[in-house]
Amino acid sequence: MTVANISVSETPLVLYTLRRADDALILGHRLSEWCGHAPMLEEDMALANMGLDLLGQARELYSYAAKVEGRDNDEDKFAYLRDVRQYRNLLLLEQPNGDFARTMVRQFFYATFADLYWRAMMRSSDLTLAAIAAKSEKESAYHVRHSSEWIVRLGDGTEESHRRTQSAIDELWAFTGEMFAVDDSERGLIDARIAVDPAALHPQWLKTVSSVVSEATLALPKSDWMQQGGRSGRHSEHLGHLLSELQSMQRTFPGATW
Repeated sequence: MTVANISVSETPLVLYTLRRADDALILGHRLSEWCGHAPMLEEDMALANMGLDLLGQARELYSYAAKVEGRDNDEDKFAYLRDVRQYRNLLLLEQPNGDFARTMVRQFFYATFADLYWRAMMRSSDLTLAAIAAKSEKESAYHVRHSSEWIVRLGDGTEESHRRTQSAIDELWAFTGEMFAVDDSERGLIDARIAVDPAALHPQWLKTVSSVVSEATLALPKSDWMQQGGRSGRHSEHLGHLLSELQSMQRTFPGATW
């Protein structure tokens, strides 16, 4: 049985909220892939818990997007019944886990941004988004602390861990610029004080990232060329494979309930 994709009324606020929800869902799913495979039991639990934090954020944001849209969509339909091109997550977050160092570098880059972003969003004129931000910032603060400690441990550890972590930084750096990009749809929300301008967060993000990377005896790439596309629905091949797994139950048994 073929299940049709839902249609979404992508007004600026709906689109904005879905972008942040997609970020949380996709990264949360990536972290869930580590369950049972982490290098130690404590880390297995930590990665799973961070994944659950992100899933909780996604649910709140999807629910709010559905309320703003005012149609018959809900959090499950947004997660399970949209195609690849309808997802608007950052390209960074759909990249495969790779080894443990790569996962920690991806987590560190994003969590450092997310913590600054949610902290700023607590002052949003949209009271629902401000409330979601207040809860999410507490979680992202832990995510930053956890991942930054691992960056230092891996970078300043063995020759092998240093090599793998530096390689991950070099490979993922080009995906970080998209976190700070803004289009016309989002610019209107920034002017209305509903959203915050991520570009204003870049200096502090770079300062924090540079400090941790330096402490880890690692180095940031010199290149300023950055990948773009996720926010407009243009993704890498990795997202399609991820969604085929994430959506498999709902696509096979549409409308199934427990």
